[in-house]
Amino acid sequence: MPGPIYNMGGTVICPHGGQVTPVPTATRVLLMGMPPILATDQCMVAGCAFTLPPPKPSPCLRVQWTAPATRVLIEGRPPLIQSSVGLCLSPEQAPQGPASMVAIQTRVVAT
Repeated sequence: MPGPIYNMGGTVICPHGGQVTPVPTATRVLLMGMPPILATDQCMVAGCAFTLPPPKPSPCLRVQWTAPATRVLIEGRPPLIQSSVGLCLSPEQAPQGPASMVAIQTRVVAT
């Protein structure tokens, strides 16, 4: 399914309001002046305040992405698109819910 490509200008949050910060690795391509985020890039979460009972902190730490673009490659790797699914993981690598793309550029689309 086609969708806009996620780049550094996009905003993604965990289900508990933590900010997702990607570490882009694409160096030769820019979308709207910012690097695209590829399926292989690390995406770390900061500011997640999720706790388990009894009060045991279990913040989301990173996002594992699935369903990137299938027909477009950037530097040989698929970029993340708006329909990509991100699963937020705890320090124990337990799934804690989906990441939400709140804002994303809309000019460059991939399938």
